Amino acid sequence: MEKRIFGKTGLRVPTIGMGTWRTFDVRGREEERRCYQIVDEALRVGANFFDSSPMYGEAERVLGEALRESRDRALIATKVWAGSLREGKNQIQRALRFFQGRVEVYQIHNLLAWQEHLPVLEELKAEKKIQVIGATHYSPSAFGVLRQVMETGRIEAIQIPYHALERTVEREILPLAESLKLGVIVMRPLGEGMLVRRQPEVKELEPFKKYGIETWPQILLKWILSDPRVHVAIPATSKPGRMTENAQAGNPPWFSEEDRERVCYLARKVI
Repeated sequence: MEKRIFGKTGLRVPTIGMGTWRTFDVRGREEERRCYQIVDEALRVGANFFDSSPMYGEAERVLGEALRESRDRALIATKVWAGSLREGKNQIQRALRFFQGRVEVYQIHNLLAWQEHLPVLEELKAEKKIQVIGATHYSPSAFGVLRQVMETGRIEAIQIPYHALERTVEREILPLAESLKLGVIVMRPLGEGMLVRRQPEVKELEPFKKYGIETWPQILLKWILSDPRVHVAIPATSKPGRMTENAQAGNPPWFSEEDRERVCYLARKVI
């Protein structure tokens, strides 16, 4: 799988990583063992960028347990999600325990109390407990504030929604990220499953085989990664075997603009 330099940070990240929203919020031996299998598979195929948050229930704890013996092979992106400075510090300390004292990318989740949390993350970066500071938001209605945070010069990465039917970030956010040399993580690359509930006819997917992929989810992921301003997409999965499929979308050649527009047409058609 291709790796990309994460903006100006120097951190090399795979083009396909993995999210843990909903899928890793589990308890019990059987469910947790399934998560461990998915993490092992992701590491095996090179999709070693894992995104989590305290907002996701048990996900940070389960991911940390899954990486107990292989932490050095993983890149962790997690978040602080708290309305108060005190709770934010507590969340950060818990996460550092889960992830053996370090986090590669620490993000302010949905920009909640970002002015309070940013100095804390900057201190941790100075202490080398984190490498990259980022900010996230899922809603285009908040992109004005996200732009303000980006322009402070105090963050090095953003996480935003982007897929064939959600292209709002192309107007201002991605151009600004490119000009500032920020790392870009794409959340919800399959539209929270909306884009894959129905699929185009097999014959409509044939032209994409020249790119080394065959399935509709692979096509949707490669559509995102064909935008050179994007560094990593983080689809979530609860099924062992799916990360191998996803990872195959993470290598060049990338789509032409004509084929990207073809994907958008097909996405509109199946929704």
